[in-house]
Amino acid sequence: MNTRHLKILSVLLIIALTFVARLSYLQLFTDRYALNAANTSIKIEYIIPQRGVIFDRNGKIMVGNQPAYEISFTQALMKGGFDTLAFCNLMKITKSDFISRINKIKKEKYYSKLTPMTFMKDLSREDIARVQEIIFKYPAFNIVSRPQRQYEVFTSGNLLGYTSEVNEKEIKKDSTYYLPGDFIGKKGVEKSYEKELRGVKGMKYIQKDIKLRNIGSYKNGMLDRDVITGKDITLTIDYDLQRMAEEMLVNKHGAIVAMDPNNGEILTLASGPDIDPNLFTGPNKSKNLYALSKDTLYENKPTFDRSVQAAYPPGSTFKLLTALSAMQMGVMTENTIFPCGGGFNYRGLRIKGHGGADPLIPAIQISSNCYFSYAYLAILNKYPGNPSKGVDEWKEIMNSFGVGEFLNNDLASGSKGRIPSGEFYEKRQKNLNKYSGKKDYKNWDPLATGAVFNGMGQGDVMITPLQLANYVSAIANKGWYYTPHIVKSIDGKPNPDPRFKKKHKTLVDPKHFEPVLKGMEAVVLRGTAHALKSNDFTQLAKTGTAQVPQGKDNSIFVLIAPADKPKIVVVAVMEHAGFGATWAGPACTVIAEKYITGDLKRENLYKKMITSSFMPEYKRQWVVDLKRKGLYVDPKPDSIKQKKIQDSLRFIKEQKIKLQQKIDEEINNTKKAKPVK
Repeated sequence: MNTRHLKILSVLLIIALTFVARLSYLQLFTDRYALNAANTSIKIEYIIPQRGVIFDRNGKIMVGNQPAYEISFTQALMKGGFDTLAFCNLMKITKSDFISRINKIKKEKYYSKLTPMTFMKDLSREDIARVQEIIFKYPAFNIVSRPQRQYEVFTSGNLLGYTSEVNEKEIKKDSTYYLPGDFIGKKGVEKSYEKELRGVKGMKYIQKDIKLRNIGSYKNGMLDRDVITGKDITLTIDYDLQRMAEEMLVNKHGAIVAMDPNNGEILTLASGPDIDPNLFTGPNKSKNLYALSKDTLYENKPTFDRSVQAAYPPGSTFKLLTALSAMQMGVMTENTIFPCGGGFNYRGLRIKGHGGADPLIPAIQISSNCYFSYAYLAILNKYPGNPSKGVDEWKEIMNSFGVGEFLNNDLASGSKGRIPSGEFYEKRQKNLNKYSGKKDYKNWDPLATGAVFNGMGQGDVMITPLQLANYVSAIANKGWYYTPHIVKSIDGKPNPDPRFKKKHKTLVDPKHFEPVLKGMEAVVLRGTAHALKSNDFTQLAKTGTAQVPQGKDNSIFVLIAPADKPKIVVVAVMEHAGFGATWAGPACTVIAEKYITGDLKRENLYKKMITSSFMPEYKRQWVVDLKRKGLYVDPKPDSIKQKKIQDSLRFIKEQKIKLQQKIDEEINNTKKAKPVK
């Protein structure tokens, strides 16, 4: 062997020794390859934790847990001679159903012969008691206990949300935690606080023999991990108020929101139509969810949370912000008088309104359309020849009140509404110019673009009920607010989220709020809301009647109470109901009365709300819209379309009957309710 061959052999020997040394180290001193080598005999069993309990602010359990049972199937444990017919009789299913379920499992993306897959869900305790003594005969099938949500309330489905099986997208998003068959929060609090509520899975490494039978724990359980129960959450919601709000929204579309202006805690977040969260559990859950999502009859849309997702024209309630922004921009003062004799007249446009030559406070008292239209026109004309600059300055002030943008809170859904910008109107003018032949779109026309209507809360301004409550809170505080939030504490400790500790200041000088608050006081004492005046506490309010193209006006109302040291802000929006003081007003004052006094003193207002229905108006609009689209068909008892509608809404009608029965029971107990602390 020559020297050259000897060198090559030496290099190869060194490389071989290096590999042997590294392999020995990995096998003797680490578990990495030991676990992989034993992969066919060491399996991980996961222990699913109980989800955290959800309480209201007074300690009432709103959502708890109950055991739910399912049957899993592991293909590798399927033995020859399996008695399919006997197993089907045990599970009370047909042979074809059995075959269909097995085939469906095998088509699952994450299917494996060695992995237990869900064969049957939502078995009752009675079913489990019947099969548990016999199922050992079928080793491929096993009973699995999985915690299921138990709702202790029968309202607030949108607020609380629900849990359901993870989909592929959710698994990919957090593959280190979720596996096929796991449950995750899908809406509401269950979704926004999923990580806190879900807990931490327990893990057990189990050794199995070649037939996949357990032969003991791996390494005496050194690698096992204890299960950690999910954290309990206390909401800011007062369920007594929440329930009353939901009851007043029965047979209505709209929302009622109540807040503590001192800290941003949401006391009530009610949406109508409401959902009974118990529909989210049990064997009919999927059917119920499907029916709810398809319930568009009369524009019901129960899964659409109108308190945070619906953006409405705020109507006359927006006049408060028009006044504040106009004073801040220096285009008016509280003593400014506009020429309002006979209404608002501008270049051929005439808007009827109340009042004459009045300053700000009386204008708020009587809700003068003329006064606030002129005030907004002054905003547009602040910079002659450049209305966009005035609008953008106004928009910046509006944004400082939390309108026209997302509130960055802890709710699972929401809308930012709309506060139009100068660019918004430039684009609109540019489109109008295509038909007129004009070229100048920078100096756009407030009348042609519709911008002039913004001052009285119509036009292009759109605000959600939660945003409405937030900006009224800022008015109550004379220029500041805390971000609205839904969770008060986690595991008994104050919510640590820094977003809810920061005091947001508006761009309006505090001195401008005083005349606006006096105007709101006048609304209650001698203005449009005088009929709702309480003898037990003082109120500041503003009525709103927003015109909408579909039919009757939306009824809107905002309230601050008590007047001297505000403890609560309540707003209500009732779609197509009429005057603000007639419908939204009673709902607001009833909620404030219950919260402040601990009692319901004006029961007549409460009964008026819970016994009224706006469904005939919704039905009328629905029929008109279908006829306009050429889709209307006269209903026939035997028509397929009518049958589908009846099938999809049957359970909702049953729930309304159930809800009304509970309402009747609760009315008699309302006066005995304990005072709210």
